[in-house]
Amino acid sequence: MTTTVKTPGAAAHPPSITEGAVDPTLRADAEHLSDALSELIRVIQFRDRDRACCYDISVSQCYALKGVGDAGALTINELAAHLYLDKSTASRVANGLVEKRLLVRERDADDGRVVQLVATGEGASVCATIESDLTGEYAEMLSDFDPEIRAAITRLVSRLGRSFTARVETSGGSCCVVG
Repeated sequence: MTTTVKTPGAAAHPPSITEGAVDPTLRADAEHLSDALSELIRVIQFRDRDRACCYDISVSQCYALKGVGDAGALTINELAAHLYLDKSTASRVANGLVEKRLLVRERDADDGRVVQLVATGEGASVCATIESDLTGEYAEMLSDFDPEIRAAITRLVSRLGRSFTARVETSGGSCCVVG
C-alpha cells in the first residue's frame, strides 16, 4: 500500500485526474505544461551541470551542499529525504563532498550517537558563489519582464513547486512516485 505525503493545506485530487477521465481542456493544458516543464528542466539541468562542473562537483553534490548549508546541519537520513534519494546514495553523495573538504561530519552536541553533515568554510563559499551566479542569471532573464509579470512568474512557479512537493511520495523504492 502506498501513501502520498501531503503538505499542510494541499488539496486532495480525485483519482480520476490521473486515471484518464479528465476534462479535455484540462488534459490539453496538462500536456502543454508537461512539454514546457520538460524543456525547462532539460535546460536547467544542463545549466546546473555546467555550473557545478566549474567547481568539480556533481549536480547532486551541489544540491546536497545547498541543502546542508540552508539547514546548517543535516543527518544522512535528512539529506536523503531532502534529495529524494535512498540513504546509501545520499551517503555516497556526501562522501564525495567530505573528500573534497566541502562538508565535514560532526557528532551532534545533544546526542553523540547522531552524526551530522556541516558545510566547511570552503563548502559554504562554493555554495554561495554558485547561488550568486545563478541568481545573476535569473535576474538577467527576469529583466525582460515588467515587475508585475516577474512577481506573477515567481508566485506561479512557487505555487507549482508546492503542488509538486505535496504530491511527491518516496516509498523507499528506487524511484519517486507522483500520486
